[in-house]
Amino acid sequence: MKQTLNPNLKEFWQARETPAGDAVIGRVLHGGRMSSKSHDVAGMAIARANFRDERFLCTRLFQNRIADSVYTLLKDKIEAFGLSNNFRIYADAIEHKKNDSLFRFYGIARNIDEIKSFEGATVWWNEESHNLDKKMFQTIRPTIMRNEGAEMWFTFNPDIITDYSYQRLVARPPKGFLVKQINYTDNPYLTESAVLDIEKEFEEDDDEATHIYLGVPRSSDARSYIKLTWINAAIDAHIKLDIDLSGPKNVGYDVADDGGDRCSVTVFDGGIATEIDSWKAKEDELEESALRAWGHAGNGMFAYDCIGVGAGVGSTLKGAGFTSGYAKFHAGESPKFPEVEYASKIKNKDKFENRKAQAWQSVSDRFRNTYNAITKGMEYPPDQLISISSTIPELELLKTELATPYREKSGRDKDMVEKKSKIKKRLKTEESPDLADSFIMGACTHLSEFREVKPIAISFVN
Repeated sequence: MKQTLNPNLKEFWQARETPAGDAVIGRVLHGGRMSSKSHDVAGMAIARANFRDERFLCTRLFQNRIADSVYTLLKDKIEAFGLSNNFRIYADAIEHKKNDSLFRFYGIARNIDEIKSFEGATVWWNEESHNLDKKMFQTIRPTIMRNEGAEMWFTFNPDIITDYSYQRLVARPPKGFLVKQINYTDNPYLTESAVLDIEKEFEEDDDEATHIYLGVPRSSDARSYIKLTWINAAIDAHIKLDIDLSGPKNVGYDVADDGGDRCSVTVFDGGIATEIDSWKAKEDELEESALRAWGHAGNGMFAYDCIGVGAGVGSTLKGAGFTSGYAKFHAGESPKFPEVEYASKIKNKDKFENRKAQAWQSVSDRFRNTYNAITKGMEYPPDQLISISSTIPELELLKTELATPYREKSGRDKDMVEKKSKIKKRLKTEESPDLADSFIMGACTHLSEFREVKPIAISFVN
């Protein structure tokens, strides 16, 4: 079979708007090896350059020689498409003979100033974008986007889940970015022998093969409370295991602490996370946000973060006439059920520094059990498993946030969750893990403090 463009990417290339309705300004292809990512981008680039004027800025982190770039890949596509008579191939550039289409190649690390002065670029294609950092992105983006109708294309095999590239391009993509994961299973041109060899690698080392060929990023550290492989296994776990994990509705609500944070709600149907709602909220909008979050509760149990600005959620609900069904989750409180043994001869009060650590451990255990059930066939009661619906929004961001916090030891040698301030400093970000916080609370309403609130008696004096 003669290779052409991958039909599985047809909609990706044809799209002019994102699912949110924004005009496409960026296209991100991420995934594992043998997926045809780079081949398809090169093919699309040549096709576009052949039919209209385009100026391609082709970059990667390092380019010591032209062979290190996508130069050879583009040449191969020109030949494969039978377009050799339409292009001039120079030692360091490719141009079209009949229009003004041009391809230039740079290594970002050593040529950033030259790249900034590149005039009239219509497409920036950055290959191996797992090396992209914040400075590079923020420096080159304005160079491209000052040109009407320009686009940015990024291709890469993810490395570490906390890398800037994964966070910025996949987990929290900019407005107008179209993001698609593609793996070897989506490549119709892969030979049977190549597929068989990949399958052998999965048999030899499933974790490593999953990273290499399915494009699953690695967790940043073994100290993570919840391993990314466990989270990935839990996506649609109730379907994979053919187990009914539905049950009482539980809702977790994380309140935005400052202007950079978001309010976030996670809805659980028993052991299945079915819905996420998140939004920006100013300080004078907290009452409105509390009622918006409460709207997800229905007849379920509603747990909210009562630290800081969240302290007013309960009074807001009470003032609106709601007297039951909601509970405070205080992360800094001592563990609930302190005398109960978490493990043999280890009581909750001796293992956990606070309620937050207890909740994260509870969820971590359920993720680990789910992973073992799916990968090893081990059996657990339904209430010891967890599932995340693949249909929820911001799934990649949720996975990232759940896999990010480290397990640490307090001054009293008890387990605690890495503080948000440390996470932000470690990741060099101002973003707060709002989705993860609401997820943990929704999964652990049993660790919240539910109280029946008596309605305020009002008397009228004539």
